Amino acid sequence: MPRTHKATNSSRSPKSSTGKRRPASVLVIDIGGTKVKILASGQTEPRKMRSGTSLAPARMVERVKELAQDWDYDAISIGYPGKTGEEGPSAEPGNLKPGWVGFNFAAAFDRPVRVINDAAMQALGSYDGGRMLFIGLGTGLGAALIAEKVLIPLELGGLPYRGRALWQFLGRRGLEKLGRPAWCRVVDEVMPMLMNAFLADYIVLGGGNAKKVRRLPPGVRLGHNQTAFRGGFRLWNVEDVPTLSADGKHHSLVPEPVDWRVL
Repeated sequence: MPRTHKATNSSRSPKSSTGKRRPASVLVIDIGGTKVKILASGQTEPRKMRSGTSLAPARMVERVKELAQDWDYDAISIGYPGKTGEEGPSAEPGNLKPGWVGFNFAAAFDRPVRVINDAAMQALGSYDGGRMLFIGLGTGLGAALIAEKVLIPLELGGLPYRGRALWQFLGRRGLEKLGRPAWCRVVDEVMPMLMNAFLADYIVLGGGNAKKVRRLPPGVRLGHNQTAFRGGFRLWNVEDVPTLSADGKHHSLVPEPVDWRVL
């Protein structure tokens, strides 16, 4: 994590309207189905707020600004619990209030913004080399593959498993319905299959329910609860992620040696 420094007022922060230079400080927003967590460069303690089905994007921005009012940042990384594209969210989340697709986050925050799937952001922060499969066990089921620093967001929740969709077993509702012992048995059975299918060297389990896994299958490890933030900071070193600006245009960073890609 970056060094701790004395908090300053974000209104003094330089605002990059073009997004053409790498930001000196970034505010990372990790949006989940039950809570939103934020952390800025130079800070060590995340701050949290509730999310849920009543949370709309405008309200999220309002609350995040309140939580981060004494932090200094000049760009935003958002981990979004759903599909994303060049315009930001490309599908409405299943566990939040609608209105996310088409929302201008850069204008609302008055900062350049990068948006990526939340599991992909956690995967960025978890990667240690080789071919890694990230599985997010939270409200739903997130997934991403990184192979030689190429990041590929995945949608594995709809895969058939025992006559139903996989997310119905491994998501929060599956945990509540099955109970922890049976849910852990599903994790133990599914992880080796996914590892073999994606030829992964290892699997990292993240998300709020990962800590409930009692016994890790071979080749599987737990991610740290700060990896989403690390991924958000790393996101500004990824070449293929568009930077959204308040004018609705996409901007590219000034070309520099970059060895990450996202597909």
